[in-house]
Amino acid sequence: MSISMGEKIKIVLKRRNMTLGELAEQTSQSRQNLSNKMSRDNFSEKELMTIAAVLDCTYHAGFTMNDTGEEI
Repeated sequence: MSISMGEKIKIVLKRRNMTLGELAEQTSQSRQNLSNKMSRDNFSEKELMTIAAVLDCTYHAGFTMNDTGEEI
């Protein structure tokens, strides 16, 4: 079972001793808007890259073709 992106962000927030409000402020959005995105797990890739930068993390996403192992 995999965990949602919202849950992953919560884990990093806790390890960084940062609140959701602080993350919202640093990503130029309201706390309520970010909270809604977290609960719906509804982020664009651009938003995830911004969040990762604020949290001093590396975000990576892509596809790996199962038959060839090629990463796209």
